[in-house]
Amino acid sequence: MSFADWVNNGWLVAHKSSKQEIGNLLGIVARDLKDGQAKDVSDDWRFAIAYNAALQAATAALAAAGYRASRENHHYRVIQSLELTLGKDAKFIRAFDAFRKKRNVSSYDIGGGISHREVEEMIGIAQSLQQDVEQWIRTNHASLL
Repeated sequence: MSFADWVNNGWLVAHKSSKQEIGNLLGIVARDLKDGQAKDVSDDWRFAIAYNAALQAATAALAAAGYRASRENHHYRVIQSLELTLGKDAKFIRAFDAFRKKRNVSSYDIGGGISHREVEEMIGIAQSLQQDVEQWIRTNHASLL
């Protein structure tokens, strides 16, 4: 599928990004990656912080490409859009999406269900996305940095 297909399906809307918006989103990524390293908070909270860092990185890529996700299934669409923006493979997207579901459960249903290993994996996804998104924007939309 293409960006046009996603727009036609109502999953994305056209969006004019700016250097300030991209800077703000990447600033959130950096802040959350730093805060996610805190050892004096629960693994659930560290996981949620790292998840947000990854989500904001993916949002920055989507915005740089000229789109934003619709409100319905917003997080899901942002994650899935990584195939269109960065060319991420299905394995990466499945792992990130599985953590989206895990984050929803830990945030809204049951506390204490996140392991230390899962925190480290989520941090790894976020760090990888931070690097990949910054490089992708630098290469494809340098005027936004």
